[in-house]
Amino acid sequence: MASNHSSSEEVKRHRVEGPQKHIVAFVLSLALTIIAFAAVAAGDINTTFTYIILVAMAIIQVFVQLAFWMHMKDRGHLFPIIAIVAGVFVVFTAVITAVYWVWW
Repeated sequence: MASNHSSSEEVKRHRVEGPQKHIVAFVLSLALTIIAFAAVAAGDINTTFTYIILVAMAIIQVFVQLAFWMHMKDRGHLFPIIAIVAGVFVVFTAVITAVYWVWW
C-alpha cells in the first residue's frame, strides 16, 4: 500500500511539471535578454547604469537557468548546489587574488 502511494505522488509531480513552466522560463529568459540588449542599444543611458542593468540581468538569468532548466529547485540537488557554491567561491577568490597581485 505504501509503495502505491509514493508512485501516485510521483505521477502527480510529473503531471504538474509540464511545458507551461518551460514556456514561462523561456519567455522570462527572452525578456531578460531583450532588456539587457535594449540597455546597450539605447546608447543614451549612463554607462554605469548600463553596467548595473547588465550585471543584474545576468544574475537573474543565472537563477532562472538554474531553477527551471537545470531543475535545481527540485529535491535531491544538494550536492550540485554545494559544488556550484564552492566553484563560485573559488572563482571569486582567484579574481580577488589576481587583482590584489596586480595592484601590489
